Amino acid sequence: MINKPMVLHRTCVKPDWIDYNGHMNVAYYVMIGDQATDSFFKYLGMGAAYIKKENRSNFALDMRVIFLRELLEGDPVVVNTQLLDYDTKRLHFLHYIDHESKNFTACLNESVGIHVNIDERETSKFSDEILRRIESLAEVHSKIPRPKQIMRQMGLR
Repeated sequence: MINKPMVLHRTCVKPDWIDYNGHMNVAYYVMIGDQATDSFFKYLGMGAAYIKKENRSNFALDMRVIFLRELLEGDPVVVNTQLLDYDTKRLHFLHYIDHESKNFTACLNESVGIHVNIDERETSKFSDEILRRIESLAEVHSKIPRPKQIMRQMGLR
């Protein structure tokens, strides 16, 4: 197992992702996080083939995007993913959206997802096999420090 956040997604900031401020628009940080989430679920064995075969998937419950530095057109992006917590139906994970060549974190994308039976549109426990994969990863990732930015509450005061 990997004892640091896993690299599961890479991309590059496209020209049409740039907003009127001259940097990457908010929506594309979320999109990159979503693409990394798909890669993370595939890593855990819950990719497109699993969804089709088992008719189960993961739905987003909550997301927080914390902007730290800007990304500009052409910047190479690497996403590092860390499993923060889990139970029998939910995953709490963090994507570090990093500038790959300058080695800084531009954004933290923190998410909670829930496992769902698509036919019933109801929550569903992870299979024993998937849960073993999650438990194994959680054991290793629990030793990785968490960024201080995800510990704070949102608000003005």
